[in-house]
Amino acid sequence: MANTSSRTLRLLSLLQNHRFWPGAELADRLGVSPRTLRRDVDRLRELGYPVTAHPGVDGGYQLASGAALPPLMVDDDEAVALAVGLRLATQGAVAAQADATPGGIAEAAACALAKVTQVMPSRLRRRVEAVAAMTDSATWGGADQTAAIDPDVLASAALACRDAERLRFPYTAADGARTERHVEPHRLVALDRRWYLVGYDLDRQDWRSFRLDRLSEPSGSGARFRPRELPAEDAAAFVRAGISSAWNTYEVDVVVDAPADQVRARIGRWATVDPAGGGRCRVRMSTDSLDWPLMALGTVGAEFSVVSPPELVDQVRDWGGRFSRAARAG
Repeated sequence: MANTSSRTLRLLSLLQNHRFWPGAELADRLGVSPRTLRRDVDRLRELGYPVTAHPGVDGGYQLASGAALPPLMVDDDEAVALAVGLRLATQGAVAAQADATPGGIAEAAACALAKVTQVMPSRLRRRVEAVAAMTDSATWGGADQTAAIDPDVLASAALACRDAERLRFPYTAADGARTERHVEPHRLVALDRRWYLVGYDLDRQDWRSFRLDRLSEPSGSGARFRPRELPAEDAAAFVRAGISSAWNTYEVDVVVDAPADQVRARIGRWATVDPAGGGRCRVRMSTDSLDWPLMALGTVGAEFSVVSPPELVDQVRDWGGRFSRAARAG
């Protein structure tokens, strides 16, 4: 039988799935008697974990949501994902929109990140640092779902970028075609809810971006390379340009009654903003959805007029009517 401390940690790990565990099944998983299981549950409660007991023949245990946040247990992949997410929050989309006052999201994320990395073993810290160092963060409003990424794929790609090591991997294109790629990896890009690897494709003799959720089993070749010059301002701009040419159907042109610097600070990551004289500016962006430009313009907090496309005028009218009706109903 495992010692009391390790057994209690194992029990906590099982309960943190937040599923209902029949008492007999849980005791069997831990290799203990029902009486010992009850004592271990009581220990968790003393530590602040709200474990709910369901009595009866079919009774069992479940970890409920508590008023206070007790210590959490995470495995290696979860620890890496947590640290990467916190780091992106301090420098990416969340940081750009976070409250500027002390205690804002970016500052809280930075504090949490410091605590997490401080207690990480060196093998995990190396993976997190590689991902963070090799990632350009940007946001976009067009993705409709989060693409699942294998943490090992993410970490392997990041380490290859950092170490300038050529990478081989199978890649599945949007049409389902599967090919073997040999790439000089350059940077990772976190673009909205997807991750991309930007690299020089040695077989096609050109730069490419690869969605990490379509990439599998990356393996370093052991061959180092001298980094090439990327034909773009940065890796994020390269990925955005590639997506724009493939998917965008609208070229948005809007005049905003606010200074260019003010508007650029708000939405400059997603649009081109140029002064238009008289304290106004011209905003241009490419998109496959007109909802996103309206959301972005709404965050500016200034009057605007649509130059093109005419479909955007219809969209503004539709949104305006719905908001007006909601205001009257309230």
